[in-house]
Amino acid sequence: MALLEIESLSYSYDSVVKAVADVSFEVEAGSIVGLIGPNGSGKSTLIKNVFDLLRLQSGRVRIGGYRHDHPHARAHGMYLSSNDYLPEFLTAREYVAMTASLYGVAVDHEEAADLFRRFAMAERYDHLIEDFSHGMRKKTQLVSALVMRRPLTVIDETLNGIDLEALRLAEAEFERARDAGRSILLCTHDFAVLERLADRIVLLDFGQVIYDAPAGDLVEEHGSLAAMVFDYLESEAR
Repeated sequence: MALLEIESLSYSYDSVVKAVADVSFEVEAGSIVGLIGPNGSGKSTLIKNVFDLLRLQSGRVRIGGYRHDHPHARAHGMYLSSNDYLPEFLTAREYVAMTASLYGVAVDHEEAADLFRRFAMAERYDHLIEDFSHGMRKKTQLVSALVMRRPLTVIDETLNGIDLEALRLAEAEFERARDAGRSILLCTHDFAVLERLADRIVLLDFGQVIYDAPAGDLVEEHGSLAAMVFDYLESEAR
């Protein structure tokens, strides 16, 4: 079953150059898909279309079988953006509670506080976010997503800025989510993470899908995901 369906999606900021051009791919239930590409390749524009942060110009997006702007679709998906803009006047506990209220779900604060401890943020769950470092804010975003347990979580460079131990913990939690039938669309430049986690890779450039294939197949063919990207970029330069 496809949890996220993107079909012939195109988007242009100036009606001349398409930031996203006729993109189609799916994210199956219980899978981790890596979304990669150079800066300016259209990844963030694509994600913003998925979550109706940009008004869809052409194509179709469905989440959990619902049109992307339907309330049920919104309840199925959670988006962690690349920035760390969080409400600084809230404590982490209040932020998690507020996020849960938006989705209409009951939050297990004991679980969230335990995740804070495991992310090396013990006793910080009731501290104001304004006192958090960049890495701590990123971890707060991750904890909020983990306890929400949405069928689809889209992570746009949220792993940037967290320490190695926290990264490995996040990877383990992503695998648990996949085992439970939930899906993750992971947008990152950390190809090593994707080689460890991803079931499939979608490479986007110039707003178009260049590759959409099982991660293992791409690694076998090119030696690594980094080599695959470099091979592609070198072929474009010729």
